[in-house]
Amino acid sequence: MKEKSAYYLVEESALPEVLLKTIRAKRLLETEKAENISEAVKIADISRSAFYKYKDLIKPFYESQIGKKITFLLVLEDVSGVLSNILKVMAKSKANILTINQNIPVNGVANITVTIETKELIYSVEKLVQKLQQVEGVSKIDIISNGV
Repeated sequence: MKEKSAYYLVEESALPEVLLKTIRAKRLLETEKAENISEAVKIADISRSAFYKYKDLIKPFYESQIGKKITFLLVLEDVSGVLSNILKVMAKSKANILTINQNIPVNGVANITVTIETKELIYSVEKLVQKLQQVEGVSKIDIISNGV
């Protein structure tokens, strides 16, 4: 009987170099900056055997979130219009907003959770987070649930 796989969300800086090189080789292939696997592994400076060993076992977080539900925890400054600007960014990205929960601001800071469905996203989840971080008044963004 096959054991059930376990998955972990790990910060990039904690990954071994071989896994980072595998991701780089995959990106080269996806973006067509390398014509084939031989060229991609040469550019990424990884052996073909290591690439084949890890290529199906590692992928960027955003890749695994297509068509899923994600809950963000946002810490926002208590300034008029910040939540509205967050929702505009999500609307432009075609995120389907399922729920919004806003707490009463305390000490000039409000905690908000937003759950979205990613099926129609025009950006990767990674790019959406980057765009949300650029909104004035956003102090912090965390993904607290994915794949709901």
